[in-house]
Amino acid sequence: MYKLIRPLLFLLDAEKIHHLTFRILQFTGKVPGFGSLIRYLFDVNDKRLERTFAGLTFRNPVGLAAGFDKDAKAVDQLSALGFGFIEIGTVTPKPQPGNEKPRLFRLPADRALINRMGFNNEGAAAAARRLARRKSRILVGGNIGRNKSTANEDALNDYVQCFDTLYPYVDYFVVNVSSPNTPGLRELQEREPLSRLLGEIKRLSQAREVPRPVLLKIAPDLTNEQLDDVVTILRETGADGVIATNTTISRDGLKTPAAEVQRIGNGGLSGAPLRQRANEIVRYLRSQLGPDFLIIGCGGILSPDDALERLRAGANLIQVYTGFIYEGPGFARRINRRLLVETGS
Repeated sequence: MYKLIRPLLFLLDAEKIHHLTFRILQFTGKVPGFGSLIRYLFDVNDKRLERTFAGLTFRNPVGLAAGFDKDAKAVDQLSALGFGFIEIGTVTPKPQPGNEKPRLFRLPADRALINRMGFNNEGAAAAARRLARRKSRILVGGNIGRNKSTANEDALNDYVQCFDTLYPYVDYFVVNVSSPNTPGLRELQEREPLSRLLGEIKRLSQAREVPRPVLLKIAPDLTNEQLDDVVTILRETGADGVIATNTTISRDGLKTPAAEVQRIGNGGLSGAPLRQRANEIVRYLRSQLGPDFLIIGCGGILSPDDALERLRAGANLIQVYTGFIYEGPGFARRINRRLLVETGS
């Protein structure tokens, strides 16, 4: 059904459709019995899909990546679509509008998106208030970043504020220093600032009565030498996991005409073109981090085959975003059913 209406949806502005989707989700959440119906249609409830990492039990290995529900507005409704976990954000301490519109673009020929959203969100306090009211028990991750107006030398304060605000309401944290859409943010991936930032968030977590796992989200544009630095930092700071990867600034190998890509301009590319590089990075990280370190594979997963490939490359869990846009509300269900058939889970 979704594939029949998708061409009509794709005729409209991508960000407007995104906001329309949330209004529909919020409306249906108020209709008695509708959530149970959606869960019946899209959820795969099977103990064989459960995975336990970093002290958390994920009901299945398919998560919704950060960026879709930035402000935790529809966690309960999205939980009915078969996901094993949902990551909100990226959240910043203060509300900010993000970059100028238009800032979200589809590349249908490549099954891809380009976005330059710029951490548009209503702030950590607003997300916390919504999470405090949620009814579902799905695991929720808090993806945190700095405000655009904050200099890198002061970035740690922003991450700490987000940590303190969200701590009571999320199950794990993700330190995001890899978005290409906030000026200078990726400079925090350098060894010294990253070690300081990740180490402090991990220290704060360990000081709490119930520590939250702390993960790092990295860019796909890092070289193997830079990945080696990341591996060292993950070990030195005692981080609990890594998400590989965020969007890419590369435009190599696209089917979309170059003139159209140039017209769209800057932003992070996600979707099918990212699949090969994301697989390579997961495979490399697994070889360097050993068999027990948590790796969440993200980027370029647009089919159950892609999901299996990422898991076989070394990911413990996966996250989807662009694949969810292109494949629709049944995407997590299709992946989970395939996992049961192919691997016996």
